[in-house]
Amino acid sequence: MYANIVQGRMYSSYCPICQLPIPTYELERHANSHFEDDELERDMQLAMKIALAPPSPPHCVVQNIKLYPDMPSKSIFRETSEVSTSNNPGSRDREKEVDEKICYIISLQYKATFYKVEGGLIALLKNCLESEAEISTNVISGYVDHFQSIKTEDDGWGCGWRNIQMAASHLLMKRPEARNVLFGGCGFVPDIGSLQRWLEVAWARGFDTVGKNQFGGIIYGSKKWIGTTECASLLRSFGLRARIVDFDGKKRTMNSRLVYGPMDKFVLRRRTDNGDDTDKLENFSSRKYEGGYQVLIDWVWSYFSEHRLTESCKHRVVVTEKMPLYFQHDGHSRTIVGVQVKHQQNGVKEYNLLILDPSHRTETLERSLRENVRWQALLKRGIHTLKKSQYQLCYVDDGLANGEEMEQLKTVDSVLLEF
Repeated sequence: MYANIVQGRMYSSYCPICQLPIPTYELERHANSHFEDDELERDMQLAMKIALAPPSPPHCVVQNIKLYPDMPSKSIFRETSEVSTSNNPGSRDREKEVDEKICYIISLQYKATFYKVEGGLIALLKNCLESEAEISTNVISGYVDHFQSIKTEDDGWGCGWRNIQMAASHLLMKRPEARNVLFGGCGFVPDIGSLQRWLEVAWARGFDTVGKNQFGGIIYGSKKWIGTTECASLLRSFGLRARIVDFDGKKRTMNSRLVYGPMDKFVLRRRTDNGDDTDKLENFSSRKYEGGYQVLIDWVWSYFSEHRLTESCKHRVVVTEKMPLYFQHDGHSRTIVGVQVKHQQNGVKEYNLLILDPSHRTETLERSLRENVRWQALLKRGIHTLKKSQYQLCYVDDGLANGEEMEQLKTVDSVLLEF
């Protein structure tokens, strides 16, 4: 009898899950409890999803996500028991409503569907540029996924959102600081509906209040066109330093109202020759712009080359870490992924913007690049194709804003280059 009793346990065995010694008669119940705990956890997760879904108000505390750069990284939402220090009950209610909406978006947003090109479109473009017979220098962005407009979803109105998705694909892949904050730290490019909800959150937090009023504060579910300012506002709300540059081909006064994209007519603009812009445009601040659209081409070249690469550089293709440019004009927007300069025998330089258009099918782009046939007609745009009187570009500087800088980013402004 004594031989069968060890430290008060009769017929002791070891649990195959946790390896603890368990009396034999308790072993089956103990082992099953491990699986019951897993089921309970899944049930709790499901209950949380249900609690977040409409019509009930979303309610959660998300840990380990840093959405607001000026807040502690442990949580982007206040605990429900935390008492706000604000003396304004209305302000507390608005903040709580915004937090709940963010929680709702994070829980329900899903990855945007797109045609994934094996090896990436940029790698295929690089190969084609290197194979060209003409002597040229090319500077291209290091990574961009192409998001095409889909006839049954956003054909005719979704180009702005598709270009935001293309820009986001680069930021998520190449900039760790952006990956940590964009879209609640989800790590993927969301669908258009979720992007629309994120823009509403940006408006609710005070970004681009004039643009918000133009849309009535509501964009989700609509087919209204957006422009560069909406792109900048959305990215700025995550702490990204999104900048806008205007190119105006008509001489106007600063008090005149300029219209570049569908919803950009209220953006505040500042000239580069007034000495107060802090962007990397110092080489342009003292020029007299008499070169027409070459001003835009020169700016794009300087942006991608970062002023370290000359147009006569011997490198055929240089891959840079610069993000692609959101490229807006009246009625449409596209994404500039690079720029090319060809060196003609007569000494004349021929420039081409390298552009991804949301209206093109990704499969068509891939096939043309892989076969090295007719891809130029799809991706190259020479200076002769620039026929609009105004253009806008949006890009993102390195790093994250916080504190006072975040407040400054709420007012969307731009650098104005006239020619």
